[in-house]
Amino acid sequence: MIRNPQLARLGQLANLLLDSRLSVLQSAARAKLETETQLAGLVVPPPAATQVSEIASAMAELNYQRWADARRAELNMHLARQTVTWMEAREAAREAFGKKQALGGITAKLAAVRPRED
Repeated sequence: MIRNPQLARLGQLANLLLDSRLSVLQSAARAKLETETQLAGLVVPPPAATQVSEIASAMAELNYQRWADARRAELNMHLARQTVTWMEAREAAREAFGKKQALGGITAKLAAVRPRED
């Protein structure tokens, strides 16, 4: 009789753990996607101004490219860290899901065995 309350409590804990890990995974994925979007935005340079000379336009484009290269390097480092965080969160969520599945299997086996004992 004591197994059912304990298994029910373990089931609740497994569900809470899985929900927590999935929430962390979703947050990490969202942050990673935001950085990827920022990187994609750096590919297209801003349109050149129409009322400036060619030299000023070329200088502005060169300055933009220099800034974009520095920003791209910074974002790539940030993305690398976010990717590691995302991979760790994915593994933790996978582990929590496995624990929940294993607990469900044990509960099903005990439920199948219990009627024979009564």
